[in-house]
Amino acid sequence: MLEVGTKAPSFELPDQDGKMHKLEDYRGQKVILYFYPKDNTSGCTKQACGFSERYPQFREKGAVVLGVSKDTVASHKKFEEKYGLAFTLLADPERKVIEAYDVWKEKKLYGKVSMGVVRTTYLIDEEGVIIKASDKVKAAEDAEMMLGEV
Repeated sequence: MLEVGTKAPSFELPDQDGKMHKLEDYRGQKVILYFYPKDNTSGCTKQACGFSERYPQFREKGAVVLGVSKDTVASHKKFEEKYGLAFTLLADPERKVIEAYDVWKEKKLYGKVSMGVVRTTYLIDEEGVIIKASDKVKAAEDAEMMLGEV
């Protein structure tokens, strides 16, 4: 996980509509950049719906929410439409940003070891500096917790 106080790595990724987004596009706003394992899974759906429900409150506080997984643009579009998500999902199938933010890790599930995205949330300030970093995030509680941090 990246350290608080460090400059957030720059990126350019497509959203669920294929539009490109750069971290620099959000200068002057706080950015909640959260990494999740997979669209349409139980925990990831709870986390996304939590951010979507609170999105107007994040915007009132001058923050945007960006969700990142290694799913494709098409997968993100289906996920957004199925749940009416109000924020941007970024596709990183090549894991360039996932690896730059140090969230591609060894995971153990039922004794089986594999590599995958560890659910992690970063809060990046208006100047592009990481001011909060949380791993071992509880999906259902993440949005409420981050709302208190913005």
